[in-house]
Amino acid sequence: MPSLSCLILNCTLKPSPAESSSALLGSQILSALMDHDVKGEMVRVVDHDVRFGVSTDEGDGDAWPDLRERVLDADVLVLVTPIWLGQPSSVCKMVFERLDAELSETDDQGRMLTYDKVAGIGVVGNEDGAHHVTAELCQALNDVGFTIPAGGSTYWVGEAMQAVDYKDKKPTPDKTAGTTRTLARNLAHLAGLLAESPYPAGE
Repeated sequence: MPSLSCLILNCTLKPSPAESSSALLGSQILSALMDHDVKGEMVRVVDHDVRFGVSTDEGDGDAWPDLRERVLDADVLVLVTPIWLGQPSSVCKMVFERLDAELSETDDQGRMLTYDKVAGIGVVGNEDGAHHVTAELCQALNDVGFTIPAGGSTYWVGEAMQAVDYKDKKPTPDKTAGTTRTLARNLAHLAGLLAESPYPAGE
């Protein structure tokens, strides 16, 4: 099995070093992936000057080209987002707007550069909505070329109209911990398969 790498994009609205429930879940996913010999890093997108747009480089100091290079270098991409008003964060939506450019970026076989890469999802919030947000992210990730494994997401949502954050839950709820382990195991498995047997080129 080839060595595998991962990149976790934390789409919290909070810049470092503020505590973030998304950062906690992202770090737990990263740790679980490392249990399967998948090494990588987590990046807080809001710490970088990513410009609005739908190209690979919006110029004028745009930080997306560097993040894009890290995305393309990794075998596994995980997006972690909070829920706001039942939606993924604006930072997460901006990431997808930038990933939209991958639709027109292809290799010498005419395949999208994101083919043969797998993606997973982490969602945290204080109200129900994790399934809705996960559905939005699954569709968008698949559209721009990523493969989603079975059990391709993990999440935690608090009780309705309460104020407890995931970062304040001690210990981590068993159900979330279990789905995080499943996510990591399936991401590593599928990434290994695609590394050894890439998608075929089109006609």
